[in-house]
Amino acid sequence: MKIDIIAVDKLREAYLREGCDMYVERLNPLAPVSIIEVRSSSGPDAPVVEGEAILNRLQDDALLWALDQTGRSMSSHDLAARLASAERSGARRLVLAIGGAQGLSAAVRKRANFVWSLSELTFLHEMARLIVLEQLYRAVKINRGQPYHR
Repeated sequence: MKIDIIAVDKLREAYLREGCDMYVERLNPLAPVSIIEVRSSSGPDAPVVEGEAILNRLQDDALLWALDQTGRSMSSHDLAARLASAERSGARRLVLAIGGAQGLSAAVRKRANFVWSLSELTFLHEMARLIVLEQLYRAVKINRGQPYHR
């Protein structure tokens, strides 16, 4: 199953780019992953505009997981089980949507097959991308029964 992360905005900080690049490189031999960036917007309608851009990048048959503070928190083992279930579902593409500074639109959350909360803490949306990649890598390693640092 191919995994796409659709994220609002570019990563501006070098340390975040380096971290994301490292996890993409680690993941690709195990589970092909790509990052699709959509343009950020400003103003009160930013989540709506960004949400439309995210939804325009989806294929109809893709599973969509939305990253949102209102979603369900999971342990790394829960995530691994959910990822394994998505793979068994026959879906060829899993898309994870990360909103911009003002969050995701209601339309993206409504279209989502699953809404995932990384934490009750507030993160920069750029940091969320790095955390998602690291957790995906951890989940893949768990599912393969391979060691990973604890």
